[in-house]
Amino acid sequence: MNQLAAAIFDMDGLLIDSEPLWQEAEISCLRPLCVPLTRDICRAQAGRRLDEVLHDWQQQFGWEGPDLKELHRRIIGEVTRLILLRGTALPGVHETIADLRQAGLRIAIASSSPHSLIDAVVAKLKLEPLLDLTHSGTDEARGKPDPGIFLTTAKRLGTSPEQCLVFEDAPAGVTAANRAGMRVIAVPSVVEPDHPDFQVADQILKSLLDFQLTRFR
Repeated sequence: MNQLAAAIFDMDGLLIDSEPLWQEAEISCLRPLCVPLTRDICRAQAGRRLDEVLHDWQQQFGWEGPDLKELHRRIIGEVTRLILLRGTALPGVHETIADLRQAGLRIAIASSSPHSLIDAVVAKLKLEPLLDLTHSGTDEARGKPDPGIFLTTAKRLGTSPEQCLVFEDAPAGVTAANRAGMRVIAVPSVVEPDHPDFQVADQILKSLLDFQLTRFR
């Protein structure tokens, strides 16, 4: 087993309790268009890139009104407002990142969210001193579960995929990390731990507070 050199963290639902806020923003922005979104429908898309989700929903529900770019802008604006107003760090975030950094690992965030939202969360949680870089899935040709976001992040960190440990909360992210050839820890937030896509994870935790680096050294 290769020595770990880097840890890559998803963001929404893993570092910050934002998944319910995403659901709230999506439902409120699409309600005027009579799109019958529910929290369960939104929850099923957790971890995916918003532009791809909106495309799928338009195919499924159809609506007249703003184009997808405008809806994307509205939802990102609303979820950013909600996160800055009500978002909180999930348990163990700062402790886990600090421990990994102290152990000599490089630290990155690789999120499906756009750069503006990543920057807002990093500032909200005061994570900037602990990070080497952040990377947005909006810069990739395809979003999670495609592995591109993690492969690009590893390249930018100067490490091989085999030297990376990924922390993810959603099935799409766990699948993407596994396809990238990385070790991955699932910390489920929006689906149950027995979800089939979590079975490829090296470990499933209830919280980042349960993480022990010694298992992966």
